[in-house]
Amino acid sequence: MNSFNNCRSFGAAFVPPLSLKPNYPKTFNKILIANRGEIARRVIRTCRDMGIKTVAVYSDADMSSMCVKEADEAYRIGPPASADSYLQMETILDVAKKSGAEAVHPGYGFLSENYRFCELLEKNGVKFIGPPTGAIIAMGDKIESKKLARAAKVNTVPGFLGEVEEDSEIIRISNEIGYPVMIKASAGGGGKGMRIAFSDAEAIEGFKLSKEEAISSFGDGRIFIEKYIEEPRHIEFQILGDVQGNYVYLPERECSVQRRNQKVIEEAPSSAMDEATRHKMGTQSLQLAEACGYFSTGTVEFLMDKNKDFYFLEMNTRLQVEHPITEEITGIDLVEQQILVAAGYPLHFKQEDLKI
Repeated sequence: MNSFNNCRSFGAAFVPPLSLKPNYPKTFNKILIANRGEIARRVIRTCRDMGIKTVAVYSDADMSSMCVKEADEAYRIGPPASADSYLQMETILDVAKKSGAEAVHPGYGFLSENYRFCELLEKNGVKFIGPPTGAIIAMGDKIESKKLARAAKVNTVPGFLGEVEEDSEIIRISNEIGYPVMIKASAGGGGKGMRIAFSDAEAIEGFKLSKEEAISSFGDGRIFIEKYIEEPRHIEFQILGDVQGNYVYLPERECSVQRRNQKVIEEAPSSAMDEATRHKMGTQSLQLAEACGYFSTGTVEFLMDKNKDFYFLEMNTRLQVEHPITEEITGIDLVEQQILVAAGYPLHFKQEDLKI
């Protein structure tokens, strides 16, 4: 059996090469998974390997789902609408207390990047399996995260990182940067609040539309302007850090194939990457992580042009949907690492141990 198929058998007979399985140190007795579906099952699988009991939560729409059946315990948290169930922080905290769960894994989406949820859990003695509150806040704002990246000597797209309001400002800044420019919402994500402009007229119109969409989608109308990188490749680096300040980057994923700014195909590693560029991008990813006091797993995203010049785009402070393909090429169980870091253990491998 080749290594690709071996890596696919996580949770079965195969032991990933950098895993502690089966000799895990003591972590948590019970973890609540504040999510549903595939990612809830993914966390349950690793918890089972680590000898940790699991608690599932479910809305009325998910009462017969596989994660509810596979978890050791399951609790109803509300009606089908996410706003009335999976986004109810106090309800999830109550279940954690009732079940005796010592930690909560947020999965991705829902409350995974909500610093208020992180604060609420920590104030009530429940461990949040993810990064610290300060890092979530710092990386959740696109303007502030780019300012922090610049200060950490991470390559950033040329642009104006202040809030823009007046038409005259928009025209002046766009011309100083040079068309085409990208007009973006500071609180944006998923392609919302984002427009490309090739002229003064398009810049003014794009600003208006982006601001309206940002207010509607995020309740935050702050807009900034930066250079539009033409024909870019979208490259992202998975990073791992522990509370002791040790960091590693994992070989990249490429997600350049997109539709409406949503990723369609993920490839790992990138066919366009060379070792020198990989090292530079990975190193800058860790500079950013260290600058915001990051620990747990996260993803630093870059745009890379045809000359292999690259620029920081954003950081996702959570496990991503596409994390399994990084596990495929590295043999590292990222959920396992999240749990070990949350329990206070240092990373048990170094950068030179990581191979494709």
